[in-house]
Amino acid sequence: MNDSSRGASPTAGYWGPTDQGAAPAGPAYDEHPAQQTRPMPIVPDEPANGGDQNDDRGAARPGGPLFRDETPQEPMAVPPPSPPKKRAGRDLRAAIGVGVGLGAVVAASLFIVKAVFVGVIAIAVVVGLWELTSRLDEKKGIKAPLVPLAVGGAAMVVAGYARGAEGAWVAMALTALAVLIWRMTEPPEGYLKDVTAGVFAAFYVPFLATFVAMMLTAGDGSQRVLMFLVLTVVSDTGAYAVGWRFGTHKLAPRISPGKTWEGLGGAVTFAMVAGALLMEFLIDGGAWWQGLLIGLAVAASATLGDLGESMIKRDLGIKDMGTLLPGHGGIMDRLDSLLPTAPVVWLLLVLFVGS
Repeated sequence: MNDSSRGASPTAGYWGPTDQGAAPAGPAYDEHPAQQTRPMPIVPDEPANGGDQNDDRGAARPGGPLFRDETPQEPMAVPPPSPPKKRAGRDLRAAIGVGVGLGAVVAASLFIVKAVFVGVIAIAVVVGLWELTSRLDEKKGIKAPLVPLAVGGAAMVVAGYARGAEGAWVAMALTALAVLIWRMTEPPEGYLKDVTAGVFAAFYVPFLATFVAMMLTAGDGSQRVLMFLVLTVVSDTGAYAVGWRFGTHKLAPRISPGKTWEGLGGAVTFAMVAGALLMEFLIDGGAWWQGLLIGLAVAASATLGDLGESMIKRDLGIKDMGTLLPGHGGIMDRLDSLLPTAPVVWLLLVLFVGS
């Protein structure tokens, strides 16, 4: 008997045992209950929506039914990701606490005994010089002599308070001479860069701070210093608040990426309004329009001072000059906008209301 008399092959559609005779017509039967299976997917003859005919026929077609018993479903809408919230770069609570504490010390010394406030300025100058010379030594190997700078810087502030601009210039010259002589006690290698950095530090920190002490010598000196401090803080606050909320156009991205033109506009607006109010109600003989000019000048000088120190820190490769003030950095990080603003306010007040 040949193979053709054996009947259909088991693979031809009959899955039951071969010894039970011919398979009945229709779907194959089994001894066990048939398992439920999903309907076969319907694959259209033509590509949907102009798609490629070589698409994977087992893949689901978007927008069309998958199975006979399924109804098309709209794709789920995925909400767009929410933009990240802006965050302040520093610990705001610590910054506010330290700022309030420093303000209390300044106010107490400024309005109780003027000489005590001169001492506060001298201490800030010495600490600022220590931070600056330490960073120069750590990052660049520049050894500006701290001892003559600290002694000369404190003497410069006292001389400015006692003898005015003449005393400040004499003290500045003597400090520079002391730096040149002090550095001669060490090997000549690096002498030029060390003394150059020392003279720069003497001008940048104590000499500019001397103008605050000279402001204090006027009859309403306490009010003048208070106006100078308030305007600088208001300018910085306006720049921070407006720049953080609305800032999009970078002011100087290569120097300070966080500063924007919108922030500068906030600094100018806040400082001019505060200047008009303070000049009108705080300074004897002052007028509101003079305060507008002083506020504008303060916003410009404070911004330039901040950018100037940012240039120094970028050259040194550091974020802050120190860590003495939580939330602020170091003393120099608070003096950056105050130092160049002091001679500007001193000069404008002398021109507007006299010395």
